[in-house]
Amino acid sequence: MDPFSLTLVVAVIGSGFMAWSVGAESSSPPLAPAVGANALPVMRAALLVGIFAGLGAVFQGASVSEAVGKELILGVSITPLAAASGLLTAAFLIFLGVRSGYPVPAAFTVTGAIVGVGLSMGGDPAIGKYREIALMWATIPLISGGIAYGTAYLLRREDVPESLGIPLLGALVGFALANVPLTVISAEGGAQGTVSTYASLLSGTETQVLVGGYDAVMLVTSLLFALFSFAVLRRWLRGSMDRGTKRFLVVLGSVVAFSGGGSQVGLATGPIQAVFETSLQIPVTYLLLFGGAGILVGSWTGAPKIIHAVSREYAILGARRSIAALVPAFLLAQVAIAYGIPVSFNEIIISSIVGSGLVEGSTGLSRSKIVYTVAAWLVAIAASGTISFGLYGIISTLTGVT
Repeated sequence: MDPFSLTLVVAVIGSGFMAWSVGAESSSPPLAPAVGANALPVMRAALLVGIFAGLGAVFQGASVSEAVGKELILGVSITPLAAASGLLTAAFLIFLGVRSGYPVPAAFTVTGAIVGVGLSMGGDPAIGKYREIALMWATIPLISGGIAYGTAYLLRREDVPESLGIPLLGALVGFALANVPLTVISAEGGAQGTVSTYASLLSGTETQVLVGGYDAVMLVTSLLFALFSFAVLRRWLRGSMDRGTKRFLVVLGSVVAFSGGGSQVGLATGPIQAVFETSLQIPVTYLLLFGGAGILVGSWTGAPKIIHAVSREYAILGARRSIAALVPAFLLAQVAIAYGIPVSFNEIIISSIVGSGLVEGSTGLSRSKIVYTVAAWLVAIAASGTISFGLYGIISTLTGVT
């Protein structure tokens, strides 16, 4: 086997290992609040995470995959050897996180690793992209935690009936779902379209822009999604407030898992995307299918431990505060997908859980767990960049393969 084929095989193995790690660790937290609220057992949660995260990977993974593979380093293209070095480094560090019970963000390790190998290849740092990513990473705890805290606080107010407050949150999620980018829908300029833009295209009125980029058909479509979600939740809650609330929690967690797959699969497929598209002439859809399958297997085999850790060890949540935690997680994940920014799904989920848990004060909050987790995150990004830089340099020097 020639050196190119050998390193490509190793890179694909590394991508598969990375996809497994993402499924086992990064995509697993969305249904942890449902487990914490006793709405779902751990093993069933892992099953649902695998299914929905795998679907999200296929239908929403293209933008982040593009960013990871082509926008983190300038002047060079990621080769199979560079991809293998970066992916194996990142996946190994995430695997250590899974074994220890401390979620290590895939976005941190993969971003650090790809930047490390890119610099080792002689590439230039993409300073503008780094600023964009750093701003998103830095503001996630404030935005996610703040929205979760405010939502949990409103749900606790006696003058806001749960039979109204929870359906209104469902309506917000329904409105957003009509506007999430999907790879199966094409928009102007080759971008991913949404259900609302597709409806507008079919109607032939897509040029009649009203407010905020919406035309009449897009707005009506989004409002119909919101109204449907509101009506379904009202019906569930009339039957049984407790059962309806927990049912919504499971559905919302599944939607967030779908978003997690879309935002995380690019961390596994992005480093080898350029090679597959240029050298092998394989469309990115097939690569996303590969990554989605890896996430599914990882969720089913490795997620239960992390689900248990997130659901029990960061804050003691009920069903309503768990809903408050998942709503901002869904919205922020979709923003990241829309802009092609690799984000830590662990950071989003944990910030939301902590924010909603603080509405009851700090008694149910594990401060030491949070401090150790943040420290592990910072160490992970520095270690992944350093290790991958050295690993690529050593292998390329010894073998002569670049």
